[in-house]
Amino acid sequence: MPELYIGLMSGTSLDGVDGVLVDFSEAPLRVLAHVNAPLSTALTDELLALNSPGMNELHRAALAANALVRVYAHVVTQLLELTGIEKSAVAAIGAHGQTVRHQPQFFDGTGYTLQLNNPALLVELTGVNVVADFRSRDVAAGGQGAPLVPAFHQSAFGQPDQTLAVLNIGGMSNLSVLGPAPAPETPADAPERHQHPGFMGNDVVGFDCGPGNALMDAWCRQHTGQPFDFDGAWAAAGQVQGELLAALLDEPYFGQSAPKSTGRDLFNLGWLTWKLEKFTAIAPVDVQATLTELTASVCAACVKRYGPDSTTLIVCGGGAFNSHLMERLQALLPGLQISSSQAYGLPPSQVEAAAFAWLARNTFLGKTSSLESVTGATGARILGAVYPA
Repeated sequence: MPELYIGLMSGTSLDGVDGVLVDFSEAPLRVLAHVNAPLSTALTDELLALNSPGMNELHRAALAANALVRVYAHVVTQLLELTGIEKSAVAAIGAHGQTVRHQPQFFDGTGYTLQLNNPALLVELTGVNVVADFRSRDVAAGGQGAPLVPAFHQSAFGQPDQTLAVLNIGGMSNLSVLGPAPAPETPADAPERHQHPGFMGNDVVGFDCGPGNALMDAWCRQHTGQPFDFDGAWAAAGQVQGELLAALLDEPYFGQSAPKSTGRDLFNLGWLTWKLEKFTAIAPVDVQATLTELTASVCAACVKRYGPDSTTLIVCGGGAFNSHLMERLQALLPGLQISSSQAYGLPPSQVEAAAFAWLARNTFLGKTSSLESVTGATGARILGAVYPA
């Protein structure tokens, strides 16, 4: 019998909503359909604005959440129409929401993480069980609440005889280092737990490296009017500026040890503007080249530090489609085989959405999904809240 879940993801890149319909009845999982829906310019601008304090932001955030959920519901409808599957056959939807603030452990020792979402509205619009609010339980348990995907990466990509690294390059970049994987789970098995810190055996380590596409996209949008640098062509036409790169790398976050997580709270256009104050004579195209090198350099340094035994680097997320960025990663990591997640059965644009389908399944079945070796929480937790249809 099929075991069907839908995963929805709108990441920090704000490049739209990805939705997948996944069958977990056999290993490996099967993606039955994938839909991408763009966000309107107005909604994208509002979500970007809500990353910073502003006038009437509680009201604006609530309305932005409603607008986002209507896109989610549209994606769900399209997935069901594409496959001819009735909504009653889908066990649950995993809907992560849009992260606009991420401040774990700050201020009062616990901090918070905030994803704009309205899962109750999504239930009403789709008639399907919804699982949402995946991060906050881990934060309450003393963790970073992010990244959430390393356990899924192990389930989807782990190999029994080698250590692999998985690099997701969305708005931010996050790395998973996967020790040799256990035997694949069967539908009746509980997902394997990897709870011990370190890099050997079945251990999983994961954390946010820093900026992925967010700074490149923001600079490209500001200077070309385009939402992103297609294939990295604009960056490839520029020259990396060594002094600027050094100034960008002079950020305390990069030197912090894992577990750690970040977001647009830190790496935003304001941060970049501050860093550029002493470099006003640099041409915009050279800034773009340097920002691309920043992402590649930070990610490569993390792989060298935390995954020195890795044989392969699997890249997913929007950054996997940036051939210039992929070339720079390969140049900085010459000893690694670097490939798109497509070669491992999941196209780059489907990985995170599939992860939230997987997380929703674990939540719906009462199984833990967080890894204390990744987030630093006091233990593994069942993540998310269920909104019954």
